[in-house]
Amino acid sequence: MLAKRIVPCLDIKNGRTVKGVNFVDLRDAGDPVELAKKYAETGADELVFLDISATEERRRTLVNLVRDVAAQVNIPFTVGGGISSVEDVDILLQNGADKVSINSSAVKRPQLVNELSQKFGSQCVVVAIDAKKIDGEWIVHLVGGKVPTELNLFDWAKEVEERGAGEILFTSMNNDGTKDGFANDALARLSEELNIPIIASGGAGNMQHFVDTFKDGKADAALAASVFHFQEIEIPDLKEELKKQGIPVRL
Repeated sequence: MLAKRIVPCLDIKNGRTVKGVNFVDLRDAGDPVELAKKYAETGADELVFLDISATEERRRTLVNLVRDVAAQVNIPFTVGGGISSVEDVDILLQNGADKVSINSSAVKRPQLVNELSQKFGSQCVVVAIDAKKIDGEWIVHLVGGKVPTELNLFDWAKEVEERGAGEILFTSMNNDGTKDGFANDALARLSEELNIPIIASGGAGNMQHFVDTFKDGKADAALAASVFHFQEIEIPDLKEELKKQGIPVRL
């Protein structure tokens, strides 16, 4: 069985790492380059950077940051935020990103998924899906969770897989920042219906939540932010616990 991956996520706003609850109430969590270096040194398998600020300078800031991080880490990292073209991806990959994450731009123009996977390979293309459970149905949301669409999580995930996405990063808006655990029912269904890796996001609060999302949610990777940023969980301890509970991890 493939090793399960632990992935710290750095939400970037104005060059700083921030973290909120249910996508709002952001607070500062530190310097992204320093955090990235620390995570790489303490056993993170990958990193995800999401530029959540909507400023016009987003691309320039992100490129500089990607370059700075690439100089400090030796693990794969994914960059997302404001990516809407082959050219955007080209610039990020040239500056040291290993993968890109697209969300709103994929919904607005699904053909983008095809274009990116054809040009760079599906292993480079992560489609992030933010979804909220409303009246029993998982509805895809855009623009940092502010804009609901008419898309169903599972239908959309299947479509982007067919278009060439290499991974799905699913964030449950209901669980995000609550520290009550991941949305394992939805994750398990995604894992059963798709043939590409699923990254669980939203809800990590303790080590058992990671165990549960790998066992019950059948996730391939688990992403978290605040529990790592604020030292509530240290990655080496988490991996030891996962190993103890029979979950394959890279130590």
